[in-house]
Amino acid sequence: MTIEERAPAKLNLELRVLGRRPDGTHQVETLIQAIDLCDRLTIAPAAASSLAITGFEVPVDDGNLVLRAAAALGMHAAFGLRKLIPPGAGLGGGSSDAAAVLRAGGGGRGDLAAVAAALGADVPFFLRGGRALATGRGESLRPLPPDPAWYALAWPGFEVSTAAVYRAWDEVGGEGPNHLFRPACAVDPRLGEFAESLGEGWRMTGSGSAFFREVASEAEAHDAIKGREGWTAVAHSLDGV
Repeated sequence: MTIEERAPAKLNLELRVLGRRPDGTHQVETLIQAIDLCDRLTIAPAAASSLAITGFEVPVDDGNLVLRAAAALGMHAAFGLRKLIPPGAGLGGGSSDAAAVLRAGGGGRGDLAAVAAALGADVPFFLRGGRALATGRGESLRPLPPDPAWYALAWPGFEVSTAAVYRAWDEVGGEGPNHLFRPACAVDPRLGEFAESLGEGWRMTGSGSAFFREVASEAEAHDAIKGREGWTAVAHSLDGV
């Protein structure tokens, strides 16, 4: 029997980098919100795991988080991924895809949160979704009450390496609602140009390269992206996944 899981994107509404940890990762404090921009994952029983992708192109190899999550569970399936979340955009698409596999195949496992954390800092959040305050590497979560909101989204069409952004933070630091914006612009100056073209009220999510603007209504979100070139979307907050 084939089952389907949705894998929502997330926004980092605020993100503070508190310092570098002894293991080389970074201590963060971030307010995360799941949104209804979602990848779609189908899962069918199979003798060996395989992955077919439509939509945005991402590598299909042993580093793919869908296949890594399946391997972590000892799970074999034919996966079909409709990739609607831009990759390398700070929207958490790969981590959410991994969490969708864990939710589908890890029922009853008491160590699922630990398995998720081993796959990536954002993966534990997507086991539950909704709204949460994340600390540590991002894997320590405190769920928060729902706060319904609409968002306009814009992506410049290029990826930014999270590892490179954090290395740049070590050099240039950060400030404001997203401490990774300055180092992300140091990694790729086109981000600063893109942010300037968007105007006031827009913020980068995660380590980039997507931006969002919180607005009061769906109509206002559509107005915020009207006439903009490139990839844009309108999304609403999710209470879960």
